[in-house]
Amino acid sequence: MIAPRKSARAYRTWTHDSTRWEHYSPRAGDVVIATPPKCGTTWTQRIVSLLIFQSPAPCPVMEISPWVDASFIMPPEATRAIIEAQSHRRFLKSHLPLDGLPIYDEVRYIHVARDPRDACMSFFNHYSGLTEPAHELIDAASTPELGPPARAARDLASFWRDFFTRGSQPQWRDGFPDMSFVDFETTYWRDRKRENLLLVHYNDLKADLDGEMRRIAAFLDIDTPAALWPRLVEAASFEAMKRDGPILLGPMGALFEGGSDRFLFKGSNARWKDELSADDLALADKLAERFTPGLRRWLEGGRRVAGDPVESAD
Repeated sequence: MIAPRKSARAYRTWTHDSTRWEHYSPRAGDVVIATPPKCGTTWTQRIVSLLIFQSPAPCPVMEISPWVDASFIMPPEATRAIIEAQSHRRFLKSHLPLDGLPIYDEVRYIHVARDPRDACMSFFNHYSGLTEPAHELIDAASTPELGPPARAARDLASFWRDFFTRGSQPQWRDGFPDMSFVDFETTYWRDRKRENLLLVHYNDLKADLDGEMRRIAAFLDIDTPAALWPRLVEAASFEAMKRDGPILLGPMGALFEGGSDRFLFKGSNARWKDELSADDLALADKLAERFTPGLRRWLEGGRRVAGDPVESAD
């Protein structure tokens, strides 16, 4: 087995359990896509699927790219069995900070960042759209240690205040490791110069999907015939993903009111400018003051504004 850098910290909420990675046996070339929620996770999974399979045909990305640390979908042994049975190059999903993951030199890690204000807006739509069966799955994952699952606020202003004062996870509860956006992003920023870690930004994917897909392909050492490339880029567009949503999400779509249309909602940024009060926006500014200057520029602007993260002085 490949010797890892062991995770430095354990994280548990009603939806996440970092100890589930202890069931993972890596293969050289594996890809781990690790992001905070609603920062481009499924988008990046779709991009990586297109590059690995070299086909624009829609595929059930939620099934072929398991979410390893999810504590409410299936037992860890079942997740391990799915991963071990895969014969293609594997690409896995995580919503953990980097210090909650084992790091293997032979595995490639892709982290996707987003302005926390945009992530919060998207997460509110996501969480407020969960169906009762979805909540029942989360409830069933509870333990005596965790206690009854919390319910996130169902109005935007309250959700926003929780997000920017208590942490980026609506299930966050006092007494368990913090998953605030600052701490989450700082774990990746500190290791941004690792050769097997690629930092991607949601804004850059929106502004230059072709260019960012080429960065990801180069990082994964994947060559694509020139004639096929435009079809892969089109299949990764938001419009195509919206169209193919029922196939991409598979049974996971049933966990949301409106199905895949709710999950793949608008894919837009800056909606917070018109929907929150000045006091609410001030909370986001206060949180942003905890970022280093380089990390703040990166999160708010992406590579096209802040430059390559690897070259940032702080």
